[in-house]
Amino acid sequence: MSATVDAWRVPAGGESAQEVRGSVVVASELARRFGEVDAVRGVSFQISEGEVFGFLGPNGAGKTTTIGMLCTLLRPTSGSALVAGHDVVRERLAVRRSIGLVFQDPTLDQYLSGEENLRFHAYAYGVPKREREQRMRALLELMELWERRKDPVRDYSGGMKRRLELARGLLHRPRVLFLDEPTLGLDPQTRNRIWEYVLELRRREGVTIFLTTHYMDEAEHCDRLAVIDHGEIVALDTPEALKDSVGGDVVTLRAEDNAAAAEELERRYGLSPQPANGTVSFTVAHGEEFLPGLVREFPVPLLAVGVRRPTLDDVFLELTGRAIRDEHADELAQLRRMARMRGR
Repeated sequence: MSATVDAWRVPAGGESAQEVRGSVVVASELARRFGEVDAVRGVSFQISEGEVFGFLGPNGAGKTTTIGMLCTLLRPTSGSALVAGHDVVRERLAVRRSIGLVFQDPTLDQYLSGEENLRFHAYAYGVPKREREQRMRALLELMELWERRKDPVRDYSGGMKRRLELARGLLHRPRVLFLDEPTLGLDPQTRNRIWEYVLELRRREGVTIFLTTHYMDEAEHCDRLAVIDHGEIVALDTPEALKDSVGGDVVTLRAEDNAAAAEELERRYGLSPQPANGTVSFTVAHGEEFLPGLVREFPVPLLAVGVRRPTLDDVFLELTGRAIRDEHADELAQLRRMARMRGR
């Protein structure tokens, strides 16, 4: 469903890396295999400069594995990718200097202060001293952490730590900021605040953001969204276009006999009802017009009926035949163990 990008070329063999016109990240048939398991199965996509691009999918779908390859933490089994014009296999150092990365799990030094964590990062990336101090202050003030900059990170709340990690990831002015499940484990109010900071960062810094998430409300912030499941991209478009692709309004009903209701909906109206969680759901054009006739004529007694516009949950259900699962798998920890075993 994504539009074709003109002049996109992924280097192969001895070619020099050429950045795709207008795209800061390009993946072509990118794949990663762990033993007999295909974690990522030949994904292809392009991300434009300044775009907020998201991977939506359940834990274990291949989101973190893809980020691992794009950030040079994992070597692709096959396929290729460019980040900021640099090949992720042949130009790993250049890629790393072009990106910021916020992991699922906290990676801050708990015994250092917030300021010391940022200063250590600035040293590692060779940020000049004059720029370093100005940049640290600007980011800490943006993240509302300036007054707490000298406090040890162990005394920070979960939301404060995440904000500090965002500041650290942007300290060296990366072209692409990778956010792997950036609000995982945070309460809804803190998650909303983190997103206010992220979108403000995009506005102020012009940075391209690539995030992974299994939260539907979080995915709504993306300019474009790739739905990934079992290591494959099953759809890619804007959130609104994906919801429109469901094909109508979503009607949910609860009947005295849900199984009989589903059979009747299929027989009488040619619909494809989906029983789940004690209800039966289906999509139909102009749901508000369809509903009164259904209530009057339906032979199976109805206990409750509702109609609404499609959500990204409905998109995932339509594409995969099931609701998005939240298995709380720690895929990133697995990747780190694998990387250590292979010596990277």
